[in-house]
Amino acid sequence: MVGGRGGPALITLTTDFGSTDPFVGIMKGVIAMRAPGEPVVDLSHGIPPQNVVAGALVLRAAVPYFPARAIHVAVVDPGVGTARRAICVETADACFVGPDNGLLSLAAPLERALRVVEITNDAYLLSPRSRTFHGRDVFAPAAAALASGIAPAALGPERTEMAELTLPVAVRDGRAIRGEVIYVDGFGNLATNVEAAMLPARVVYVEIGRHAISRIVDTYAAVDPETVLALVNSWGVLEIAVRNGDARRRLGAEVGAPVTIVGD
Repeated sequence: MVGGRGGPALITLTTDFGSTDPFVGIMKGVIAMRAPGEPVVDLSHGIPPQNVVAGALVLRAAVPYFPARAIHVAVVDPGVGTARRAICVETADACFVGPDNGLLSLAAPLERALRVVEITNDAYLLSPRSRTFHGRDVFAPAAAALASGIAPAALGPERTEMAELTLPVAVRDGRAIRGEVIYVDGFGNLATNVEAAMLPARVVYVEIGRHAISRIVDTYAAVDPETVLALVNSWGVLEIAVRNGDARRRLGAEVGAPVTIVGD
């Protein structure tokens, strides 16, 4: 149970650790020792190194598809070992454990938090603690404590604020909507900050860099192989892709690349 609320717990892990090193396996080992039998789901360990925004976007997109009382552990932590805090954010539906660097703020914004706790209670952490691996020494044992029924408030003192990310916002400019790429997935697809609800009923063209796309399609297979396309992806935002290809390479586009949608 999570924080005494009853029911089975489930722990998810989101990191930039990759699969080459043993870091993820060690975190799972800590959880297995301290909360035997609790299920652990690997959400992603392919977050680009030190890319807090990418980690936050992935976490926000995934959380709605997990059961209530899940414990989401996220570690994209370029400030590990510094004065940045380790926190637990409790919402009505879940608990979030990770560094206080904005990583948790898209999935668990402050206005939805029941409480934010700084994780300081040595009783629930590993000792001694490394200055370079808080995933092992702080976040994994804290998550195991929550899964074992420890209330979030027991992890440390309550705080009234947390670091929050601010994403760029798409804007309307006459007949145009101006946005930008905010995430690139493993296929090289370019997710933008233009939500489906903003799109005009009839799109004249979508422009990214020097490339213009004449329409928005429903599926990747709606165009010929190696063709650049635009569609609304599973996050509910406009995405630029290449069928059977890599839009990032094809277009030379990265996060921050401007995207313009022109409608009637």
